[in-house]
Amino acid sequence: MPLKLGPGAPQPLGATFDGRGVNFALFSAHATRVDLCLFDTGGTETDRIALPEYTNEVWHGYVPELAPGQRYGYRVHGPYVPRYGHRFNRNKLLLDPYAKAYAGPLIWDDSLFGYQIGAKRGDLVKSRTDSAPFMPKCVVTGGGALPLDNRPNRPWHDTVVYEAHVKGMTARHPDVPEPIRGTFAALAHPAIVEHLVTLGVTAIELLPIHAFVDDRHLVEHGLRNYWGYNSIGFFVPAERYVSPGSNVDEFRATVDRLHEAGIEVLLDVVYNHTAEGNELGPTLSFRGIDNASYYKLTENKRHYHDTTGCGNTINIGHPRVLQLVMDSLRYWAEQCGVDGFRFDLAPALARDGAGFDPSSSFLDAIGQDPVLSRKKLIAEPWDLGTGGYQLGAFPPGWAEWNDQWRDGLRAYWKGDMGALPGLGRCISGSAAIFDRRGRKPWASVNFAAAHDGFTLKDVVSYGVKHNEANLEDNKDGHSDNRSANWGVEGPADDSAILDRRDRVRRALAASLLFSHGTPMWQMGDEIGRTQFGNNNAFCQDNEVSWVDWLNVSERDKDFLAFVRGLAALRQDLPLLRSRKFLHGEPVAPRIKDVSWFKPDGEEKQAKHWEDPVAKCIGASFAGGGNILLMLFNADTEPIDFIFPYFGKRHLHWKLLCDTANGLIRPADAPIAVGKTTIPGSGLLLFERTDR
Repeated sequence: MPLKLGPGAPQPLGATFDGRGVNFALFSAHATRVDLCLFDTGGTETDRIALPEYTNEVWHGYVPELAPGQRYGYRVHGPYVPRYGHRFNRNKLLLDPYAKAYAGPLIWDDSLFGYQIGAKRGDLVKSRTDSAPFMPKCVVTGGGALPLDNRPNRPWHDTVVYEAHVKGMTARHPDVPEPIRGTFAALAHPAIVEHLVTLGVTAIELLPIHAFVDDRHLVEHGLRNYWGYNSIGFFVPAERYVSPGSNVDEFRATVDRLHEAGIEVLLDVVYNHTAEGNELGPTLSFRGIDNASYYKLTENKRHYHDTTGCGNTINIGHPRVLQLVMDSLRYWAEQCGVDGFRFDLAPALARDGAGFDPSSSFLDAIGQDPVLSRKKLIAEPWDLGTGGYQLGAFPPGWAEWNDQWRDGLRAYWKGDMGALPGLGRCISGSAAIFDRRGRKPWASVNFAAAHDGFTLKDVVSYGVKHNEANLEDNKDGHSDNRSANWGVEGPADDSAILDRRDRVRRALAASLLFSHGTPMWQMGDEIGRTQFGNNNAFCQDNEVSWVDWLNVSERDKDFLAFVRGLAALRQDLPLLRSRKFLHGEPVAPRIKDVSWFKPDGEEKQAKHWEDPVAKCIGASFAGGGNILLMLFNADTEPIDFIFPYFGKRHLHWKLLCDTANGLIRPADAPIAVGKTTIPGSGLLLFERTDR
């Protein structure tokens, strides 16, 4: 029996079930016709219906008696004229940009491309083959359960972020039941949650969970897109992270469980480009729906403006494309309970024209949105376009990944010449970068290691990258890692080398949690995860990238205990997480909110920062009737340090942390007075005491 079809409505976009049937609405400004294709569970196309109405550049229709679970896709008609930016091809089944679920995998085949593979004129020759057998199908969904009202609403200045990968975090955890390892449900397992809580983590930042594509060249070489920075569906949870038979409700339940433990959930989102690549990429969704609207095109509209290094850039300055991104963000925030977002290559989203604009359509839309403006917003503040490095340029309300913190601290603890000024800037919150327009120290997201680069253990174990497993002749990944192997490349048996590595690792960890700003851990760094020198493991969905919870050495167990102690110190000492930038203002007679000292106890002057060989410094932080003193020594040899004069000649100091010896609040440490010795590659933290 032929399906009945009504005009439906142009809003909301997507496939919406109202209890009686489904409204379908698809934006396309340049299409001449849109066919809705319905499929059975076996993938056979059962109906093809031309959407009857076109309103405000939206094609729409209503099909009564359809229900959640119905599978569908679109075929969009229009001109195939790449030189004018149009790549319509009715032979290609297309994913709905507003779909909430997919069924089935994408299977690489030449038919997925809108042009004829192998043609002499390349992408100018239209393909005539049907791609439907190789495409996932969109699935109509119901409303689903809303998240619980149990958000932690953690203040930024109390936030500690933990960057994690859904599968990598849980694939090898012995306490997580094997059937759910690698899924959202695994993240909610008590063993995972307890681990995060004991680390003092207040927010978990998940690498991309939107539906994404394994690049064809990776699949052909037996690899996968492990990180997930290749999105195709902005409302769809990646099927690989959903337990069999489950849906987005599994993700919602995980968010609720993490919230119960006081942990916020942040999503790393990729709205700057899609998996369709450049003009030689596949036609999966946006390209076939309205290429000229969804993507930024060059003057020769056959080609794509690429500020991402991934072949294309989404045209977020277009009102409907901006609406898509905003609707996606609100969906995850309101319908799934997400607390914030980290935006991959964020400057690409802030280019209405060619250049970065801090008042771009996207940034202004976020800033005025009553829901999203209250979420935690983190920018990766660089892309590959002209003027793409924009650290510190994002508006108030945004935090930013601070790679200068990473590079400055690594260089200092490696013992590089002239690295002392970088240390000073990092420890005090990078005020020179962020102290403007009322921004606060939390705007600097500090990290010693992240997914893109060496793990923390590899920073102290490898001098150069070892990316051979990526099959790119070790040409991929950064070559400037500010790392050192301390005597031998990779695994070592020499206890002296291992001791030095542990010293530097502890110093980096303490610097992270003792610096003003928002600290971010990378998954597994607290237990010595290694990628064996691979600093670009984006395609390594295997033991290279997964956390090995079983084979944790005694040294790494000790490091975990040390990290937990650091977390407790940060929580107990408000002076380590200042709410405002410190500029040496007086808080009491002869006491400033921050001061810097030479090893002789004298206050450091501007000219002293220029000494290229200096590797030792002291920093005091004062307020609320308390004083903390941090002493840094990046030299391999110990250095004597005379305690500064704060108005009392015999101020007493209690040792709270000694990174060189792995001590946290040592009970037997004597009260220090007069002077102390800073061990080589060591950081000491003291607290003023009246005893």
